[in-house]
Amino acid sequence: MRKFQIGVMGSAADLNYAKEVENAAYEIGKLVAENSGILLFGAEKDSDSLSTAACRGAKDAGGLTVGITYGKGKDVWQEDADIIIPCGLERGGGRETVLVTGCDAVIAISGGSGTLTELAIAYQADIPTIALKGYGGWADRLADEYIDVRERRLTRGASTPREAIELAFREAATYREKYA
Repeated sequence: MRKFQIGVMGSAADLNYAKEVENAAYEIGKLVAENSGILLFGAEKDSDSLSTAACRGAKDAGGLTVGITYGKGKDVWQEDADIIIPCGLERGGGRETVLVTGCDAVIAISGGSGTLTELAIAYQADIPTIALKGYGGWADRLADEYIDVRERRLTRGASTPREAIELAFREAATYREKYA
C-alpha cells in the first residue's frame, strides 16, 4: 500500500507570519513524517513560507518531501527537499492544481490568496481539507465551513498540529477508499 501524500499549504513569508505560526507548520511537517506520510508542499523560488517550514519539519524527522514549483527550474528556497517537480506553469492556479491533486489530504495553516486557491481546488476535486485554527488567514476563515452552498466537502477545523494530522490521515484513508 502506498504512503499517504499529505499536502501542507500556507502563507509565504511576505505575509509576515509570526514565529509561532512557523513553528506550528514545522510541527505539522514533522508529524507527517512520523506517521509515515509523504509531505507535498509548494516549493517557493524566492522566499520562505509555511509550506517550506513544514518541509524542514518532515526532513528533520527523516521524512520524504516533494516540492511542486512553478516555472521550469528546480532552484527553490528549500534546497534539501527530496524531490522537486517543476510543473512548467506559473502561480495563480496551474502550479496549485498540480500540487493539490497530488495529495490525499491537504492541511492549511494561515494563508493568503495562494492558499485560498489551493483550498478551492481541493474542494472542487473532493480532496479532504483540514484547517489549523488560531493563526489567521484563510485557514481560520474556512475552518469548519463549506466553501460554497453546494456543501461538497467540509473544511475540517483542527486546534493543534496533532489534531490536524489525525484528521488528515483519517480523511485521506476515506478519500483513498472512494478514489483509489
